[in-house]
Amino acid sequence: MTELTFHPNDITHIVWDWNGTLLDDNHANLSAVNAVCAVYGREPVEIDHWRSIFRRPLIPLYEELLGRPLTTGEWARLEKIYDEDYLRHLPSCRLAQDVPDLLLDWAGTGRTQSLLSMASHDHVVPLIAERGLAAHFTRVDGRRYDTEVDSKAEHLVHHLEAQGVDPAGVVLIGDIDDDARAARAAGAHSILVSTGLMAPERLAATGSPVVESPAAAVRALCGR
Repeated sequence: MTELTFHPNDITHIVWDWNGTLLDDNHANLSAVNAVCAVYGREPVEIDHWRSIFRRPLIPLYEELLGRPLTTGEWARLEKIYDEDYLRHLPSCRLAQDVPDLLLDWAGTGRTQSLLSMASHDHVVPLIAERGLAAHFTRVDGRRYDTEVDSKAEHLVHHLEAQGVDPAGVVLIGDIDDDARAARAAGAHSILVSTGLMAPERLAATGSPVVESPAAAVRALCGR
């Protein structure tokens, strides 16, 4: 792992990302992307290629992937194709290694944690409950509305304000560069895990610490 850019004793609260962080769903994401490719006549992509280009905002990403602008109404159709295929594979997605033990380890330090996802709120909340994880978090939020820049930043600000949590004592643990940007914009810290949808070298370019797993992030925060 790369060195922490803050002192772990200053952290009182973790905000966890879900997809690609606590949930190992890369294969479901890739299948859904390739379902979109099949409908739009593009050759399927490999996971390494997807991890090399994945980013937010999503619309320009898919326009690059498909090689043309999306016309009015096409984004909604594309999302439907993606979501339907992803949901077919969701039951096969496992929790990341050492979950929920790592959540218990963090709680054992007397500090708190919550979850914020850019997946829709109505999708995430019941899924966290079904996986038996809801009791570990002080709050669970998914995306309740779309933002102009398609970033987690505004959602993170609201997530922390709703809990009365000081961003200076918060670390957001996620798997893409937008997690680092969101934390910075909110006045929080971030640690990025290399298990998700973005290649490690792209994560490192954010300047945030990069670790190989969520468990490694907790170990670093606990000084181990």
